[in-house]
Amino acid sequence: MIAFIWAQDRNGIIGKDGKLPWHLRDDLQLFKQRTLGQILLMGRKTYDGMPTKPLPGRTNVVLTRKTDFNPDGCVVVNDRQAALDYAAKHPDQQLFIGGGSEVFKLFADDADTLYITRLAGAFDGDTEMPKLNWNDFVLDDTMVVPNADPQLSHVFETWRRKK
Repeated sequence: MIAFIWAQDRNGIIGKDGKLPWHLRDDLQLFKQRTLGQILLMGRKTYDGMPTKPLPGRTNVVLTRKTDFNPDGCVVVNDRQAALDYAAKHPDQQLFIGGGSEVFKLFADDADTLYITRLAGAFDGDTEMPKLNWNDFVLDDTMVVPNADPQLSHVFETWRRKK
């Protein structure tokens, strides 16, 4: 099973300068809870923008074209198939795709589950979530989370690919 996991604002913004344009503690906690013990695949720019590298308690896989990129504590792959092959060799772990935009595009047809945090507000950013074919998915779970700051009110959604 392949799952996408991301947060976006109301306009589809997912990042700015390689980082999240907001801070949502409960979103980060849910991200950690879902990805602990699993394979977390991300692009090099997403990896570079993380404050803690590698993220502890999960297998960090970085997809990059750079053949000389070799950060400690990470598995590095150079193409989509290498990432899928790595995941296939570890069937006890779920493959989570954590961004960025180009990596989401690359695996858009492979995702079985979508974990999305939708923020109510609009934020300044330079990276958008690519368009997905939402007709292929059905909403499985929703949890509304109000916030004292209306911009940071959000909804956790889980979508499953239709069978």
